Amino acid sequence: MELEVRHLRALCAIADTGSLHKAARQLGMSQPSLTTQLRRIEHAVGGELFARERTGCRPTPLGRIVLSRARPLVVEMRALVSEARAAATRADDGTPQLRIGSTASRAIPGWLRRLRHRSPGIETSLQMDVSANALLQMVASGQLDIAFVHEVEGSPLRLPDGLRRRVLVDREPQFVSLAADHPATRKDVVQLTDLAADRWMVDPTVDGEWDGLQRVLREAGLSPRVLHGDYLTAATLVATGEVVTVCQPTSVARPDMAVRPLAGDPLGVRLLVAARTTAELDAVYGELEAAYWEAAAESPAYQDWLLGNRRSGDAGSGGRRGNRDIPSSSVPSLAPAPAPLAIPAPIAAPVPIASPVPAAATAPPPDLGPAPSQDLRPTPL
Repeated sequence: MELEVRHLRALCAIADTGSLHKAARQLGMSQPSLTTQLRRIEHAVGGELFARERTGCRPTPLGRIVLSRARPLVVEMRALVSEARAAATRADDGTPQLRIGSTASRAIPGWLRRLRHRSPGIETSLQMDVSANALLQMVASGQLDIAFVHEVEGSPLRLPDGLRRRVLVDREPQFVSLAADHPATRKDVVQLTDLAADRWMVDPTVDGEWDGLQRVLREAGLSPRVLHGDYLTAATLVATGEVVTVCQPTSVARPDMAVRPLAGDPLGVRLLVAARTTAELDAVYGELEAAYWEAAAESPAYQDWLLGNRRSGDAGSGGRRGNRDIPSSSVPSLAPAPAPLAIPAPIAAPVPIASPVPAAATAPPPDLGPAPSQDLRPTPL
């Protein structure tokens, strides 16, 4: 027997209610039918999932392992059905749609807010994914209109033919997050050797992330213990001092967690936006750029890094491609390069999604939150 979503839903119901009788009632089936189904599931996985006791059902160690994987799948399936129904409803009423896909970024809330404020008649959807390559494929196949992704240094993305892409940041340095009471937090900039005795945590499902961290640690002559897991879990473990982890420079420190740049900026990513046409890029790029620098201004560690590199002149060096499109066939791979670090120069105002408006209207409206006290973008050469 192959496991199906209904089987996983039954396991979750039994665990949540602690009773076959209550779970059967919740699922709308008889208790004997649920008991038979549970036996078949246990036979399929090769072991007992629940210990039957006088007080009810309690997950066995194997049961806890299966439930830890089953619960997210049940939630995702529920969300899939809900989103599909909502999308079908929107398609039926003829509402214009903008389908955005993105890897994790603190620029997303400000980006969506600006798009909604500028074009309230357009329904914007967001799909998050740890795989930049998967999102690019979805744009190429027409499932998404725009993808905002990051390319880890040394692990070039596979851009499908026919896509246009525009670089937001040519090389964004990656910082490290560590417990607030870690000895290395006494420094403004952390050496990798300061973290030699620490365990690291990385999400291997993020395209290029594990390979990039391995390369950086190997070049530093380090071979620390590495745990695999998602970055939500990593943040919790960082706060308790169990691990350290690479983080985006826009990350904001917390009372129990510090954010520091790494000496020499050994790991970088390229931030880029991809679409099928230049018009689609023009429609969203300006709002994304403004949202990114807004997020950068909220991170004291990134502010210091940007201002320091501006003073030293590093921010003005290197290539700039933020204001023009490049076909996917001509995109070069992002090879490891410890320095210099390039930051994009300001670009022209974007073309609106709907109808043309005067250029002045493209500036962020007053109610989008306070502007940074200092413009962190580099002065154009």
